[in-house]
Amino acid sequence: MHGVDPRSPTSPLADEVRAAATGARPAGSAHEPAPTCIPGVGPLFDAPVSPGGYLWWYVDAFSDDGKYGITLIALVGSCFSPYYAGARRRRNSDPLNHNSLNVALYGGVKRWCMTERGRSALRRTPERLEIGPSSLHWDGTCLTIHIDEIAVPIPRRMRGTVKLYPRTVAGKPYFLDGAGRHRWAPIAPGARVEVKLDRPSLHWEGHGYFDSNWGSEPLEKAFRYWEWSRAELKDGGTAILYDAIRRDGQRTELGLRFDPAGGVEHVPVPPHVKLPGTAWGMKRGTRADPHKPARVAQNLENTPFYTRSQLSTHLLGEPVTAMHESVCLDRFDSRWVQVLLPFRIPRVPGN
Repeated sequence: MHGVDPRSPTSPLADEVRAAATGARPAGSAHEPAPTCIPGVGPLFDAPVSPGGYLWWYVDAFSDDGKYGITLIALVGSCFSPYYAGARRRRNSDPLNHNSLNVALYGGVKRWCMTERGRSALRRTPERLEIGPSSLHWDGTCLTIHIDEIAVPIPRRMRGTVKLYPRTVAGKPYFLDGAGRHRWAPIAPGARVEVKLDRPSLHWEGHGYFDSNWGSEPLEKAFRYWEWSRAELKDGGTAILYDAIRRDGQRTELGLRFDPAGGVEHVPVPPHVKLPGTAWGMKRGTRADPHKPARVAQNLENTPFYTRSQLSTHLLGEPVTAMHESVCLDRFDSRWVQVLLPFRIPRVPGN
């Protein structure tokens, strides 16, 4: 790329990004969230976050042999934080005081962590995000995630490095709601991932995915429920589905197919298929080709308001393995779930 680096703090695009969060918008909705990635370039880790808003960067991967999996979510203005939800009720909506790196390991070795930290533990530049002792760094060709966290409920250290090498860098944002306050961008729909952990000792390689979500208001204000899935196709492309029930009574149905070179096309959203409920009574479903079955191959996360699963399903005319999530924001916003969440999301005192 020639000329001014758009990630530079002094570039015109960077100026526009920062202006968008402060209300000095050249165009668009007064509530439009500032972008957290640049199409074709990559993530923008120092993107501003509106009061009461959120942003996150998400990575998932499965090993080539199918035995292991991982998800990582770096959150600034952690939208699923009970502490942030409580602060907003007290009219303190500072998103930079609620940050965490969520890491989940699946397969033979299972771990889960999501420690929340405050403003003093957050450091950001366009290419680097630090949350306490953990960090994400983007060098233009590789996303490097250094993990140094403590798992719950049994305290065990998680330490090591995950590297993600995108096949192509996308980043075009898509609106998820009618008011334009919530966006999603698939930064790397397809990627190679290397996992090298010292604690626990775990080394593997596989295929992965990298995206970002951001909004200028709490997630539960716009949505009641959503389902999302992504599947790698035989040709190396990726199919992605979003299915969200919104507070305004409308539904967001989005189907995309990314080819290995980064080209993208909208595809018809296939029929809805009901999946078995969970032990917490969470309903869930997905989309699959007409007259084709979909089943839960593996339950990865099972909480009162959120499930993550590995599916055996059928999309775009071929059998696929999909990463799938269901989120019930009505449940998340309920008092009984808010009381339970601190057991899974501890907060570091004094931050």
